[in-house]
Amino acid sequence: MTDTPEARLGEEIRRLREALGWSQNDLAKRIQFSAALVGFVERAERAPKEDLVLRCEAALNANGKLQPLFAECAKTTPRWFRPWTKIEAEARSLRLWEPLLIPGLLQTPDYARAVFQTQPGISDKEVDDLLAARTQRQQILNRSVPPMLAVVIDEGVLHRPVGGREVMNHQLEHLLELMTRPRISVQVVPISIGATIGLLGGFALAQVAGERDAACLDTPLNGQVTDRADEVHSIMLQYDAIRAWAHPLHVSEQVIREMKVTYDPQG
Repeated sequence: MTDTPEARLGEEIRRLREALGWSQNDLAKRIQFSAALVGFVERAERAPKEDLVLRCEAALNANGKLQPLFAECAKTTPRWFRPWTKIEAEARSLRLWEPLLIPGLLQTPDYARAVFQTQPGISDKEVDDLLAARTQRQQILNRSVPPMLAVVIDEGVLHRPVGGREVMNHQLEHLLELMTRPRISVQVVPISIGATIGLLGGFALAQVAGERDAACLDTPLNGQVTDRADEVHSIMLQYDAIRAWAHPLHVSEQVIREMKVTYDPQG
């Protein structure tokens, strides 16, 4: 299991439950949540809600052991973002737009670490926790049936040497490898286009079976997750407008390959 705050919380809930001789169904009945959700939390496949943790604390006689672990989760999964981790984990399709960085789901560990380290005052431990949480999110791409993932990035993302030449070289190599997967596409919007509506910020769109479509908008402080039909529709229109300017897939691949050469440490 990945060593994240979510994993440590899930492991402690499982340990306390098993010490009482309870099954996941037994705990679920006592806290009035589904057994499936208990399983998701124990396996760190779902960011837990505070209400669930508090009910587990009482039912398991945890004596205050769970709340500090939950507080650690908040550092790697901000409250506003937690609904998105559930949506993302269950999505059958995801559409991403990113004007500044390689999207988190596609980042290598070294690239992600370089991004996290830019936060003022962040500790090495906090960086490690964020990196573990990011790696955990990326596991949705390795499922037997991963979501359809359609990514559009600005060409400027490829020119920004996050982490230095070697890190960027490996990052673009990873991007090209992901693009060989049949359920992942990456397109590049050329810099020569100039201004687009996408310069206002990155976002993600998700489709989940049986649920309303949802959107996630990130900001430097607090982002937004919404399933309001009018807001999601507006973001979809923006995505379509941005993607209309993007290079076709084969051209986007060539652009990425050419940029990778510029980062070759032997070049």
